[in-house]
Amino acid sequence: MDPIIISPELPRNDVVLLRNLADDIERCQQNPGSAKSSGRVATKHDSAPGRKVVNGTVGRDDSSSRDERDLASMKALNDPASQDFEPTVFVSVDLQDLSSRLHPVVYRHILLPYVKWAQGIARHPRYVPTHMRDVVMVTHLILYFTTSVPSAIWLYYHFTYLHGIIHFVMQFYYLGTYTLMMHQHIHGGGVLRKHPLIHLFDVAFPYITDPLMGHTWNTYYYHHVKHHHVEGNGPDDLSSTIRYQRDNVWHFLHYVGRFYFLIWLDLPLYFLRKDRPTFALKAAFWELFNYATLLTLFRLNCRPTFFVFLLPLMLLRAGLMVGNWGQHALVDADEPDSDYRSSITLIDVPSNRYCFNDGYHTSHHLNPRRHWREHPVHFLANKETYSSEHALVFHNIDYLEITIRLLLHHYEHLARCMVPIGERQIKMTIEQRAAMLQRCTRRFSEDEIREKFGPAAKAKPAVK
Repeated sequence: MDPIIISPELPRNDVVLLRNLADDIERCQQNPGSAKSSGRVATKHDSAPGRKVVNGTVGRDDSSSRDERDLASMKALNDPASQDFEPTVFVSVDLQDLSSRLHPVVYRHILLPYVKWAQGIARHPRYVPTHMRDVVMVTHLILYFTTSVPSAIWLYYHFTYLHGIIHFVMQFYYLGTYTLMMHQHIHGGGVLRKHPLIHLFDVAFPYITDPLMGHTWNTYYYHHVKHHHVEGNGPDDLSSTIRYQRDNVWHFLHYVGRFYFLIWLDLPLYFLRKDRPTFALKAAFWELFNYATLLTLFRLNCRPTFFVFLLPLMLLRAGLMVGNWGQHALVDADEPDSDYRSSITLIDVPSNRYCFNDGYHTSHHLNPRRHWREHPVHFLANKETYSSEHALVFHNIDYLEITIRLLLHHYEHLARCMVPIGERQIKMTIEQRAAMLQRCTRRFSEDEIREKFGPAAKAKPAVK
């Protein structure tokens, strides 16, 4: 198989995990009788970020002790009691790297005091160690309120097309990280501590920044938390992929178009079908109120409204569905109701470095409230389960490219991006993996849906 390439931009825990999985592959290839066989243990030198994992025996060690060692290393990065722990301050660079990049005066007297101050503001969730605080959330809130908000206000005060274009490009750059920050917000009940004034800001700021980033008020919460994670890509999920041929362009356009133009109606009707009238009323109110607000602003001052609110909305609506298609396009025909077999795991830079480990989508579906820094740890701790469940893992590719490659039928490229786990996947040739992935894109008939998901699955018109 092609070598596993470890990007120098990957987060530290991703490097440890990817190195561990690459070692599993080599062990299995050297001893075909067992995926757990002894083999090379990657050294600090030959597994450094940016290097290809190559064949060659460097040392012998038991795989279980190696897993324990790697797991301890990953946990230490998240443990405030460990000397290896550091808070996340920026998405683009680790704090430890800044000590050598910044002037000592800037590092000691500006950055470190900022980190200490921000730790007193950022939320420390109950389900992670007490002092693991997301300083990065404070960093990004400062960024958005010192760039996006003033820029939008100035466009309404003094509009120019050049400023409008620059503003939209800036928002385009922010959209992914902001959306995944809000993903943490809606699942964790906020990103800041519960001090009364700070909590008030935590509750209020999305009503200012969400529309600037293409979100309508509260729709992300009702659609994602109260609907998608309840249904889990099942038959009643409005964003389910199972009724679509997931490498067909026309099916993809139908999928995106339905959400794009009808979510304002579909989501309230879904809640009514589920006997949740309060959610239906709230979802309809916030979506329609947002549209009414945008229409009013457009009639009052159309040019800044187009660049500040409408362009981000049009972009994000498409982006959310393109991403969800990539997350749930590969569905196992035998167990489509399994989180392991209806979603995937990506170990890549855009998803995990810049978007709070969004690549660990299977882990997120298994526990939507799992803290984003815990996803790689969970994966390694449960590697055998992922393997026995035949979960799909990829590297060096993001959800957008997965969607594009599927629609172009580039299955061999997808197969080369796979990180095979378990003896069954490791022994497959590239051609066999490509064929397996293609089988996972086949749409389900209504009879299959009733059989796989049980009597609760109600028949709906199939996509033509």
